[in-house]
Amino acid sequence: MFFSLSKSLDVLLDPVGWALLLLVASWLLRRGSNLVRWFQGAAAAVLVVFSSGAVADAIARAAERSAPQTYRPDQVYDVVIVLGGIMEQRKPWMDARRDLSGAAERITRTFELLRQGRARYVLISGGVEHEDPGSSEAEQLSVMLQGWGVPADAISVETRSRNTHENAVESARIVAEAGWKSMLLVTSAVRMERALGCFRRAGLRPDALSVDYGGGEAAQAQHPRNWLPRAVDLALSAESLREVAGRLVYRGMGYTAE
Repeated sequence: MFFSLSKSLDVLLDPVGWALLLLVASWLLRRGSNLVRWFQGAAAAVLVVFSSGAVADAIARAAERSAPQTYRPDQVYDVVIVLGGIMEQRKPWMDARRDLSGAAERITRTFELLRQGRARYVLISGGVEHEDPGSSEAEQLSVMLQGWGVPADAISVETRSRNTHENAVESARIVAEAGWKSMLLVTSAVRMERALGCFRRAGLRPDALSVDYGGGEAAQAQHPRNWLPRAVDLALSAESLREVAGRLVYRGMGYTAE
């Protein structure tokens, strides 16, 4: 139930959803009313403001400010745990292959750690999406890593989880079975605070390697931003706002540890 509710709430935590609600409100009011023009203007303002690169960057920086970086370059970890959300969601009309999403740095950085000998094993956590009854994301990423030269016996997959809370719970079970002691958690910077809290609640104390920054100087260098509205910046604003709300929900549910 929580999983379905969290997906439904995404609409209410998206500036596009706010704009649509304002337009619906204006449509329900009597024509000629001053409130109609106010609601329509507010809808336009929401879209313009949150699709501004400068605003999106500021929101992303605020959301990512708490992302810890406790990775120790001199440490050889028993396992690096990488969280899903790396592949584009497959649609019914697509073939079985899925492309990497904007969060691809999670898997590419994990591959670098394995290639450099900074970790002995990798645990990929990501189950089957409810819209896609095919193979899990973790299984597809395992095939990808093997294609890059990572031995199959160095890869473990966790295929049950559907969200960050379940990532932690299911990963803890596998870590206990394998007897791994030193762990490194890899995920996007905007997600790291909530993810690390979930893993601590599940009894694990991994180091953190935050990647895939959406805001800040590195992101600005790759995707220069200004005040002009762009769809990609609207998406960044929405992602950051949803994550902040998600942290509050997870704390309320008791899924994260301080």
